Amino acid sequence: MGNPTGFKEFTRQLPKKKPVEERIRNHQEFYLEFKNEEITEQAARCMNCGIPTCHAGCPLGNLIPDWNDLVYRQDWHSAFSELSSTNNFPEFTGRLCPAPCEEACVLGINEDPVTIEEIEKQIVERAFKEGWVVPNPPKIRTGKTVAVIGSGPTGLAAAQQLNRAGHTVTVYERADRIGGLLRYGIPEFKMEKNIIDRRLDILTAEGIIFCTNADAGDSVTKDNLGKFDAVLLCIGATVSRDLRIPGRELDGVHLAMEFLPQQNKINEGDNLEQLGIDQILATGKDVIVIGGGDTGSDCIGTSHRQGAKSVTNFELLPEPPAGRPAHQPWPFWPMRLRTSTSHAEGVDRQFSILTKQFLGNNGKIEKLQTVDVTFEPSENGGPPKIKELEGSQKDWNADLVLLAMGFLGPETSGIVQQLGLETDARTNIKCDANYMTNVDGFFAAGDGRRGQSLIVWAISEGREAAHSIDTYLMGHSQLPTKGPGDLPLIR
Repeated sequence: MGNPTGFKEFTRQLPKKKPVEERIRNHQEFYLEFKNEEITEQAARCMNCGIPTCHAGCPLGNLIPDWNDLVYRQDWHSAFSELSSTNNFPEFTGRLCPAPCEEACVLGINEDPVTIEEIEKQIVERAFKEGWVVPNPPKIRTGKTVAVIGSGPTGLAAAQQLNRAGHTVTVYERADRIGGLLRYGIPEFKMEKNIIDRRLDILTAEGIIFCTNADAGDSVTKDNLGKFDAVLLCIGATVSRDLRIPGRELDGVHLAMEFLPQQNKINEGDNLEQLGIDQILATGKDVIVIGGGDTGSDCIGTSHRQGAKSVTNFELLPEPPAGRPAHQPWPFWPMRLRTSTSHAEGVDRQFSILTKQFLGNNGKIEKLQTVDVTFEPSENGGPPKIKELEGSQKDWNADLVLLAMGFLGPETSGIVQQLGLETDARTNIKCDANYMTNVDGFFAAGDGRRGQSLIVWAISEGREAAHSIDTYLMGHSQLPTKGPGDLPLIR
């Protein structure tokens, strides 16, 4: 521990943000510079606990107290070495992770936790600035070939790990650009896409082969994949939860993942009209976003930047408490009220509300009708029952409704059906403890295997699946499953 009293001397701080009225004029990231002395103070708050429960909160097993101490001592290169030994893409997680490590921080029992995620981001950004992030291709190739289906964080992490082990890796992506939801789901203001591109330059230089516009189950068939020694499916949980109520067919009611990728494509320089795409725009409209999670928040922020007249957010569940609930004690992840930067830009948040029908004229949405609800315990101990409150019916003006209610699982048609892969009750691809499906040589990882989850779990699953595939191909593996492992990742 660099500063034994740092947690008493300094309070939790984060980089300041550009004013709302300025940042909603564009789609760029909006955090201001975090000065070196400010980062050092934040690192000094880490207590280097005897039992660092932040490790338990991190699916990647990041060596958090170690690199906090190194940052405090201004040994940034060593901090980067420690960080990148467990996390392939800290520039992604440092921007997008909800930081379960911080909820598990010991200091968080009675104080604000250490700013772990921000320090992580600062380490990797310093590394890119100093030129420490360089291609590290394997010295020896094994002669084995692996296909990775999907280029989200799971697929990219697995590809890099398998390539490090010496296998020749080809990544297939059905979209026109690499990145999966990082590219076409996460808005630019949360992570600019040049952050992906600079990492892809590294991965390509390391020898990974990328193929875009390659849809597994269509242009990439079962026979194509049979030529590889192993195949890993990282296809995500891309089936959106819909809301099949009266009026769903009205123009102006859209899934979030119909709306968000369009703006990302425009930010990439695409002309939607030339691509034959009618853009869904929030400009000048009363927008209602149904769903109170991250995707809903992304819709809110994007609507602001498109110039929405008003933005309202519906959440079926009751408003969570501001503090940690008693039944979710430290160090568990608490379900408490969280206010994103998009929420802070202006939104009317409504909780315990159920949408009953969409109303419109001439085929276009004009209003939606809701009722307030409460939740009552089930008699048999099952999920709570929803009870509609009598007399609470209300109509809301709406020119655009965005459905952001989560994802049900992977698409089971296409390659999953072609290969005859078994799925579980939630339609996730069923695997054994080594990520192997019921078809020999075919593996699955990420949201398509475990269901909708966090970016840290995606990267963790990619790393662990890579270890299993390497073992399958070679009989043993030096690739890590959780933690730094044995391979030298930085020279």
